[in-house]
Amino acid sequence: MNETLELGRLAAIIAPLLIIQLILMVIALIQCIKAEETRGPKLVWILIIIFINLLGPIAFFLFGRRQRG
Repeated sequence: MNETLELGRLAAIIAPLLIIQLILMVIALIQCIKAEETRGPKLVWILIIIFINLLGPIAFFLFGRRQRG
């Protein structure tokens, strides 16, 4: 019974993180694919976004997008 309670708490903590990670990954992938230019090869950014959990999309938003102007 106690293990079930702990598993429930663990799931309650992990589930929002997984949802945030998934949302960030999808938004970063859409932004990367739509971008005309990125800093560095677009394919590398797509692989970073997909395979480096949570930090990959954040790295793309911080360093991968090229500012216009």
